[in-house]
Amino acid sequence: MEQIRQDNHKLFALLSSYLNHAPDLISEAEIGEIVQSGVSVEYAFKLLLAAKFGLDILENPGDKELFHHYFDPMIHLLDLGVYEQNPYYRNIRIPSVRIGSSELKYEGYKPYEGFVCNDILQTAEGRQIPQIGFFPAEFKYPAVLEQGRIWMTVTPNEIETMKEPITDAFGHVLTFGLGLGYYAYMVSEKDNVDRVTIVEINEDVIQLFQEHLLPQFKQAKKIQIVHADAFEYARTHLDQDSYDYVFTDLWHDVSDGIDLYLQMKQIERQHPGTRFSYWIEKSIQCYI
Repeated sequence: MEQIRQDNHKLFALLSSYLNHAPDLISEAEIGEIVQSGVSVEYAFKLLLAAKFGLDILENPGDKELFHHYFDPMIHLLDLGVYEQNPYYRNIRIPSVRIGSSELKYEGYKPYEGFVCNDILQTAEGRQIPQIGFFPAEFKYPAVLEQGRIWMTVTPNEIETMKEPITDAFGHVLTFGLGLGYYAYMVSEKDNVDRVTIVEINEDVIQLFQEHLLPQFKQAKKIQIVHADAFEYARTHLDQDSYDYVFTDLWHDVSDGIDLYLQMKQIERQHPGTRFSYWIEKSIQCYI
């Protein structure tokens, strides 16, 4: 187990540096050279990433083991068409507009740029395997920027990690965090969802959504937006109003999500009759 913990730590350190500082480290030309030897594009990406991490998977037994246990289940060549056919992508158009410090626009992944594409996979033996995806061509995704910094997005990661909370939602749904309205859009389209209440504290984000996105929702009549702090609302309204399903999405990633997740879990314990779910919960639990 100690060796597995060391492997987890080593891999996370390597990935953190890669994703934060050089996610476009691998080029199309490099991929093209390697696939000429007969390997797949996905495997070529794995080999290149391992080499750029300084791993010697031919001569070093430890590096070879690390590659075997992590890189195969970690790296994924994603299908552009699958995500372009997502209902939100098909039906919602994102204008380039700014309100206050918030800006609505499209951002993009470059060809072969790596990014987190799903929750961390935890194996029975304790290995924690991040899920890293890449596209073979440029991929555009909706985003909200705060003071020029990407804050909210609808990327493959959001699409994959929200599948279960979307499938499970029913009745009167309460969601903490608006973002670009992806979750609200998807659950509002469900026949077994009657109402969707969204609690959001950022007035600029609410205005962007109400003016430019909500009018495009076919089921806009199901949606109510409340300008409030999530925890204050949870403490004062969960007893007063009847909610069947609560989804919390208040964090940017695991690093800023743990404390908020634990706070909401305390509130959840006070409402055993309501179903709660949380964005990237599996990943957060790996750090608790």
